Amino acid sequence: MNQQVFESGKYRLVPIRHEDRYAIMQWRNEQIYHLRQAEPLTKEKQNWYFENVVDQLFDQEQPDQMLFSFLEGEECIGYGGLVHINWVDRNAEVSFIMNTDLEKDGFSSNWGIYLEHLEKVAFEALKFHKLYVYAFDIRPHLYQALESNSYFLDARLKEHCYFLGEYIDVVIYAKLNPAR
Repeated sequence: MNQQVFESGKYRLVPIRHEDRYAIMQWRNEQIYHLRQAEPLTKEKQNWYFENVVDQLFDQEQPDQMLFSFLEGEECIGYGGLVHINWVDRNAEVSFIMNTDLEKDGFSSNWGIYLEHLEKVAFEALKFHKLYVYAFDIRPHLYQALESNSYFLDARLKEHCYFLGEYIDVVIYAKLNPAR
């Protein structure tokens, strides 16, 4: 990918920065309830992940994930990227988590701005066909944010995950490349 930074106004999507790893760890631990993360992260685990997984992504021509820091000015306010990339079928899962303090008042707007930037990566730079979001069916405000950004309910996996003592659905929202 030739372009590394995607920006508009005061927001930028940049390749994931090493300096953001502890903020990311904190947000993941605070929001573990909606992530596919079995246990809280420690600094040791986070350092290992960055050194052994993230750093290696930059050397691969077709990595299985592309991770970004989401910045407002110079401050990292979220991170995520394209994960479970399928280079043959030209699709990927959208991953995003924002600073927990911004969720109450800026959830939808931050998701919208983030998706706008990530879609430039996926649809314009990489020419992907489809993006999708895999989510435990526990955050209706997420679906509203996705739908307002032209994502549609693509699938519902009934009682797909065991969560807090019961089986819950997983919803998959998707968007097709509008330029196709």
